[in-house]
Amino acid sequence: MSELAVALIHHPVLDREGGVVTTAMTNLDLHDMARSARTFGATALYIVHPIEAQRELASRIVSHWVEGSGRRRIPDRAVALEIVRIVRNLDEAIEDLGRRSVERDAGQVELWTTAARAQGEITEWTPARRRLEETRSPVLLVFGTGWGLTPELLARANVRLAPIEGTEADAYNHLSVRAACAITLDRLRGRPG
Repeated sequence: MSELAVALIHHPVLDREGGVVTTAMTNLDLHDMARSARTFGATALYIVHPIEAQRELASRIVSHWVEGSGRRRIPDRAVALEIVRIVRNLDEAIEDLGRRSVERDAGQVELWTTAARAQGEITEWTPARRRLEETRSPVLLVFGTGWGLTPELLARANVRLAPIEGTEADAYNHLSVRAACAITLDRLRGRPG
């Protein structure tokens, strides 16, 4: 089974008009995505942000829960937040995951995304789950904030997972990134029910 890590991208992402923007890091995304990632066996959650002040904020949050009084109050939160890595850009996340994989003699990092706007070949969930179980290459599952990943980032993906869709009766589809992350991880690594 391949190593799985998650990345939350804050730049470059899209705004509602399709412009490229940088979004603010949120405490809730960091906590909930770390908990989901840890629950489903991901080895890292990369918080990707180009702005130093935002990276410092993320570091302070992690430190509070991993080393500070938060650890004493809610030890389970510390276990989840220990996997958080804070980087400036996607390439740093890929490099870090790749470096750890080289030590285990694994293949090159594969980028996977669930972006609803992805163009090109789409991989359905069952074959994706099988591929994740069979490949030696580490997989970096990439999520975007704002209104999603830019076309340039989507084009870099080795695997574009089928979008998460709701009921057919209603075309509404605007999940939070936290919910999309949890659903995706469950479909890829959860116990079949």
